[in-house]
Amino acid sequence: MARRIDVTGTGGVRLAAWEFGDPPKTDPAGSDPARDVPDGSPGVLLLHGLMGRASHWASTARWLSGRYRAVALDQRGHGRSDKPPQGSFTRDAYVDDVEAALDQLGLAPVVLIGHAMGALTAWQLAAKRPDLVRGLIICDMRASALGAASQHEWAQWFASWPLPFATLADVRKWFGEDDPWVERPNPARGEFYAEVMAESPDGWRPVFDPEQMLRSRETWVYDAHWEELAQVRCPALVVRGLDGELGRAEAQEMVRVLPRGQYAEVADAGHLVHYDQPEAWRAAIEPFLDALGTD
Repeated sequence: MARRIDVTGTGGVRLAAWEFGDPPKTDPAGSDPARDVPDGSPGVLLLHGLMGRASHWASTARWLSGRYRAVALDQRGHGRSDKPPQGSFTRDAYVDDVEAALDQLGLAPVVLIGHAMGALTAWQLAAKRPDLVRGLIICDMRASALGAASQHEWAQWFASWPLPFATLADVRKWFGEDDPWVERPNPARGEFYAEVMAESPDGWRPVFDPEQMLRSRETWVYDAHWEELAQVRCPALVVRGLDGELGRAEAQEMVRVLPRGQYAEVADAGHLVHYDQPEAWRAAIEPFLDALGTD
């Protein structure tokens, strides 16, 4: 099960947070619905990557809910959160949103788990507000600058999407098989993108605005982010898929730069590590979480 909790991000942007559990933890006294968990339950906040949504974390969050208050956030421009046409999609906006969400949800000090862009947001917040973060898991996100060529490639990729898709089956097939970026059939990738589509009068289209995604991306692809990594004081785990976007050498350098960094990798996984191989992903992060404890 999942329940929605609306929180307010920077600039008044409405954000949808989703608390997962089987069933969700409840307070018999019926106090504040944003905090109705047993006293002492530690918090974990999960942050999706660019184009993602909170539901992509459902399997992980339900697993975590056995010992944490597990919440996943639809970041601005994504999922059920606001997508203001003239809104800010800067790095600061994403980081400030998470800071505000932690305060309103009462989750801090929290374990932050982020994938791709969400991982960057997580480690930037951990660097900015070490008092709010007790542990950090970085999933398949590079610290090096990607550059103008990468941004141009993404713009071309968005333009290649055969929108609208007639059916969800067409979505799954294109992203799982026909997309030029797919080296071999990947049903999990097809399912991942099916989750971010919504039915419109002429077919299925993404719930996000691709132009907003490019605006979000351009605020971080031109810069390296090693300095913020070095400022993260809590224990941190860098996880990569063997076929993902984060190479082993860069991942190990990130671990070296992190003051309390650790490393894990997941075989037979691409960029969507937690979605490609959910059981192996959980096995990779469980020892780190066990070491953190629940105090």
